[in-house]
Amino acid sequence: MACEFSGIVRDAFIAEGHEAYSADLVPSERPGPHYLGNVLGLLDQTMFTDKLDLLIAFPPCTYLANSGVRWLYGGKGKVKDKERWKLMEQGAGFFDTLLNGYDIPKIAIENPVMHGYARQLICGEPAQTIQPWQFGHDEAKATQLWLKNLPLLVPTNILPLSESGHRGNQTPSGQNKLGPSPTRARERSRTYTGIAQAMAKQWGQS
Repeated sequence: MACEFSGIVRDAFIAEGHEAYSADLVPSERPGPHYLGNVLGLLDQTMFTDKLDLLIAFPPCTYLANSGVRWLYGGKGKVKDKERWKLMEQGAGFFDTLLNGYDIPKIAIENPVMHGYARQLICGEPAQTIQPWQFGHDEAKATQLWLKNLPLLVPTNILPLSESGHRGNQTPSGQNKLGPSPTRARERSRTYTGIAQAMAKQWGQS
């Protein structure tokens, strides 16, 4: 599980009887098998990748997500922000390396809906878009899955929309209730347990 500090998906696979590891630049929030460091350094070791049959990755989305595309251009006249553009290109390159750079039989990359500038730098297309409310969580967060040799993830517990017209994590206008803060990105990056369990049960048997 590349770029996973929470250990949620890792532990879901372990619970299903699989040997699973997480890897990230920061320590795991949960005790368990975890590689602390740049995951590419680990994947570059053939002795390691030869043993892998599945890679699930959650690369940083800060510069790739459609929600932040407006920041690529700023200032008067919407001038291109060269520094942010560079970071976007680096992020897209990292994403593409995880998706296409290794001979691993099955690969899944999870990311929010991506803007077109980043999509042009990645070889491949997302296979599906899922929502937490399809897996037992009354929350909205459109997430795309880029898949190689894996079936589409099948919803396990679709929750109907309440009479309020919005999900539990949304304001009446549809905005996320979680306001700006230093920990916002970290809080939103954790995989929902219902989705993690679906990945483990469905992809672990594929």
